[in-house]
Amino acid sequence: MGFAEKRGNYWRGRYKTEPGKHLTVVDENGKTIKFATKGEAQRAASEAENMYRRGDWRDPALGLETFGEYAGRWYAAQDLAASTMQNYKRHIEEHLLPDFEDKALVGILRTDVELWEKKERALYAASSVKTWRSTLHLILEDAIDEGLLTSNPAARRRGRGKRAGRSRDRGPEKAITDALGILLTAERASLLSGGDDEFVAVVHKGYTGMRWAELVGMKTEFARPGSFRVEWQLYELDTGELVRVPPKDDSYRSLDLPDWLSALVANHVARTKPTPCPCHGKTYVYRGLGAARTGSHQGAKLTDVARRAGVSTGTVSNVLNHPARVAETTRAKVEQAIADLGFERGGKVSEHAPHWRRNGFATRLFTPAVSGWYPNKASQEARPVPLLGEPWPGVPSRGRNATDRSDACWVPIAKGLTPPTACATPTGRSRKTLAPRRSSWTSAWATSTAPSPPATPTSPPACAAASWPA
Repeated sequence: MGFAEKRGNYWRGRYKTEPGKHLTVVDENGKTIKFATKGEAQRAASEAENMYRRGDWRDPALGLETFGEYAGRWYAAQDLAASTMQNYKRHIEEHLLPDFEDKALVGILRTDVELWEKKERALYAASSVKTWRSTLHLILEDAIDEGLLTSNPAARRRGRGKRAGRSRDRGPEKAITDALGILLTAERASLLSGGDDEFVAVVHKGYTGMRWAELVGMKTEFARPGSFRVEWQLYELDTGELVRVPPKDDSYRSLDLPDWLSALVANHVARTKPTPCPCHGKTYVYRGLGAARTGSHQGAKLTDVARRAGVSTGTVSNVLNHPARVAETTRAKVEQAIADLGFERGGKVSEHAPHWRRNGFATRLFTPAVSGWYPNKASQEARPVPLLGEPWPGVPSRGRNATDRSDACWVPIAKGLTPPTACATPTGRSRKTLAPRRSSWTSAWATSTAPSPPATPTSPPACAAASWPA
């Protein structure tokens, strides 16, 4: 049976587990329990020894591993999709480790989890905090399976907490638009990019509800007459790498199309003649925005000329655009630098980037097209898209003093619309037709200074063809 042992000014309980081996009675955190009397220590030791003999005993060393150590082992053992692994890593490193990294698993209490959640909710959206708590719950459940814990402090107990206001935890209603909104958004995106890929892609996205990664990863062979086949997606990791993976939740499907949409995409493929991308060796329907960033600029830049001539870039620009404003000696230096470097004004790289980037597409094209404003980015404040009002629906003003030269701006099409929700019907449903609905021109018209709007379009393709940029 267990026995008591005097240790200074307290008693501790000791019990036998095997011949020649005795253990000390400890608490759930693995610390020795200090008893005030000999009898208390002996009773606790006897109870612990009886539990060991019945098979109910649990090694007190289990659960003393810190959450940070266990989370590292847990993550390394997972074999999941790259996107899921990325999300778990972000949840753990950015939201769980700051509070729980140095805590022993057995030392994480339910109150600790509740206080952590309350703190996170003050800073982040409720839906995000719910996801992070689910990750914490999953990790601790696996710790229970390994015998490191006996209960999960992140588990939610039914019937506890506030009954009113639970619906606030749900995400906000998804913004959608109608057929006219899709058409206007596509037209504006095309004007901003100066190409046709963005027009076709936004119409494609709006009428099929495909996920963004599925749209970017759509191969030409799956753009079939009368239907699109969803077999793959290109998922962008935080590192910038685009990985080719099956669609989310294995949602392979065929989307039935109206004839005009099928023809629009088919004509786009025939016109652009896409080639296999260098990253995957596959041929995709859509190309990226602008020139490919290969890490080495093809040809001299304006800044290179300015540096060689020892002048500012503004002076070089004046030499190119307003030579009379520049002194003869300075102009000669700049012209000599241009000749030495082989600078070509307006030179373009012949190849597009292989694929769109989610953030670049959203900030440079989609958000400005939908809202009429460029969003906050780095040191730049949100600002309206500068436009020249003629011809309708406006031409983006570019270059120096673009804002001063602009005389119009776009009004919003649909508040809160994002690329994942830019559809006229719920995402993921197959559809055959989607007739345009009448919409208020006062809220979706293109510019603030253009003449009276034309009649509401009755066919998306006809209106689209009339408004494409040259």
